[in-house]
Amino acid sequence: MKRNYQTDTSYTINDHDLIRQIAFHEAGHAAAIYLYNKQKQLPPVYFQITIKALDRPKDSSSDNRLAYDHFAAVVEGGRLIHSLPVALIESTHYFSAAEQDAYQTAFEADMINLLIGPLAEAKHVALRDDEQFNARLVNIDALHYYGGTSDLEKVYEYLDIFIAARSRHEEKLVELFNKAFQFISSATHWQAIGRLADYILSNKENIISCEEAIVVLDESGTPRTKC
Repeated sequence: MKRNYQTDTSYTINDHDLIRQIAFHEAGHAAAIYLYNKQKQLPPVYFQITIKALDRPKDSSSDNRLAYDHFAAVVEGGRLIHSLPVALIESTHYFSAAEQDAYQTAFEADMINLLIGPLAEAKHVALRDDEQFNARLVNIDALHYYGGTSDLEKVYEYLDIFIAARSRHEEKLVELFNKAFQFISSATHWQAIGRLADYILSNKENIISCEEAIVVLDESGTPRTKC
């Protein structure tokens, strides 16, 4: 899970602001992987956050603004489902009703977790700029403006596997988007995302382990869940 680094905007973004947006984006993914999966009683799944500087040139004429990102944070791992044959979830020939429900929950969790990353970035930007933040102003298409293009591409890949009838994809995507929006609308979840974003920004190492991230998300002294 990573923020796409070709920003779909027609305006430049201050370097410091962009770095914070990236941190909130990846913190959103990580918080969802841990907290949303835990909320749905799904098994813990391994992830880590990799941080690195990108050696890319500055545009000296851009008044201390960058033509390219020079900071990257990426959540690696964290997916419950990787690949299954098309429409497997809908097939009663493979799974019992209980097994179908379990796989459906896992599929939906992965897609929701992908959506929460750009939504977290969008909410951070709205709060920073003292703007309104709601599902009408920030819809699914708007996620492209918050590094969400690659996340949405993965969600559509999941939908191709999850639901054979493409005519049902948009309806399902709206349902998943609303669940993702509910997640970041929780004050507890948003505070956890903020803590982890700050931790990413202040971290001096290249990797934040799963257990380390969980400590920050739980705001506790020791991890409660093993990755």
